Amino acid sequence: MTEIHQTFYDIRKMHQALYDLKLEYWFSHNLFTFQWWLLLFVLIIPWVIWWRFVDTKRINQILLFGLILMILVIMLDDVGVELHLWSYPYQLLNIMPRLIAVDQGIIVVAHMFLYQYFPHWKKFIMANLVMAATFTFIFEPITVWLGIYKLENWRYIYSLPIYIAKAAFIKWLVDEIILKKKWKIKYSS
Repeated sequence: MTEIHQTFYDIRKMHQALYDLKLEYWFSHNLFTFQWWLLLFVLIIPWVIWWRFVDTKRINQILLFGLILMILVIMLDDVGVELHLWSYPYQLLNIMPRLIAVDQGIIVVAHMFLYQYFPHWKKFIMANLVMAATFTFIFEPITVWLGIYKLENWRYIYSLPIYIAKAAFIKWLVDEIILKKKWKIKYSS
């Protein structure tokens, strides 16, 4: 059995102190504020709208796109927070360092609608460019203005190619998975 260094215990102790401080901050400055209610709205309402308008014939494919996107967005957001590129003074839940309402709400749902309504590459890319610019230059500045999102070592323009690339990559990946499934069904019979 390996010995755990004292540094590990120091980190755990600081982590507990940080958790306690974050919980106190969340109760005192987040919970039930205008920003908190807005985040709750941004998490729930897009999913309600999605459920109403999703193409049920392609729901598995659209959900696959959305789930892969959700995983990627969460990973990128965690990296950004850990590297102090940005932070979130307001959060829906205190136990997560990311902006869960946006990461798992409006961004994912908007991209799933993009995938659903623009299945062909040319139109998908054009719509993706418009949506990426909208998120980058309209929604991000609004969240900064509302105090929900704080740029630390980041600029809005850095987000634009990420929005574009992640949607294009995931569309390509899901299309390849669907193609492989169709190919396997066709040649296994």
